[in-house]
Amino acid sequence: MLAEGFVRFESTAKPEARSIPPPSNDGEAVEALPIVIRPSTGFLHLDLRAVWQYRELLYFLVWREVKVRYKQTVIGMAWAIFQPLMMMVIFTVIFGRFANIPSDGLPYPIFAYAAILPWNYFSEAVARSGRSLVTDANLLRKVYFPRLIIPMAAVLSPIVDFLFALVVLFGMMVWFGIAPTRGAAALPVFFFLAMCTALAVGLWLSALNVRYRDIGHVIPFVVQLWMYASPVAYPVSMVPENLRVIYGLNPIAGVVEGFRWGLLGKDNPDFQVIAVSAVIVMALLVSGLIFFKQMERTFADVV
Repeated sequence: MLAEGFVRFESTAKPEARSIPPPSNDGEAVEALPIVIRPSTGFLHLDLRAVWQYRELLYFLVWREVKVRYKQTVIGMAWAIFQPLMMMVIFTVIFGRFANIPSDGLPYPIFAYAAILPWNYFSEAVARSGRSLVTDANLLRKVYFPRLIIPMAAVLSPIVDFLFALVVLFGMMVWFGIAPTRGAAALPVFFFLAMCTALAVGLWLSALNVRYRDIGHVIPFVVQLWMYASPVAYPVSMVPENLRVIYGLNPIAGVVEGFRWGLLGKDNPDFQVIAVSAVIVMALLVSGLIFFKQMERTFADVV
């Protein structure tokens, strides 16, 4: 994985120069200039270009995540469909029938399923990325690559589950006679917003989890509470108007609203909530990148 003639040091201590003579065309060693590699410095030194240079590794880590998830399972990829379907059934019975939660004039099953799709992706991506550095501790100690690739792979791998579950949603739309509106063209934007939200949260949690292992136990609890603070089982219209700006501080709220608007043809969403959510996501992502890069210097020493 190392470029020829390079040695990578993870410790914060100043490494000694090393010289590795690369072989020449005739098989004889040629004297190489010494190359000293030190930890990155600077508050905003994110080195995102290195991530692009190691994009093949990112691809293989994503592929590994997908294969490991369904290895030696009985129904395989059908789990990607079974989980959101069961959640939809439970939500429909409890919230739709017993609690009589309104659904903005839409059949409650598809109203809930359209929100469960992005939520399941987000929750799975946060859970995987939050534990990713500790899970791949051996890889961190052995070879150099941009550490940012590990939580990125954890955020990208649940896309496969999302796509399988999305097919079921299209089938439900045909069953209920609902056609997507022009807002469906904005779905990639809302999904990208969900990805950025998951990556931002995952960067914070994964870096903290290296030093404080309690974070790994807290993640499932936080994700569960987050779902009830998001408009998954209920519409944003239930939130009082004077509180919607505060409600928009939840970044996933804008994503769920956007999916329902684009897919199900409901009334125009609350763009105020979406705008506030988008600003919060960008702030979380930038701060998460900076925090991750600052903590990255000690990952191999602590993990």
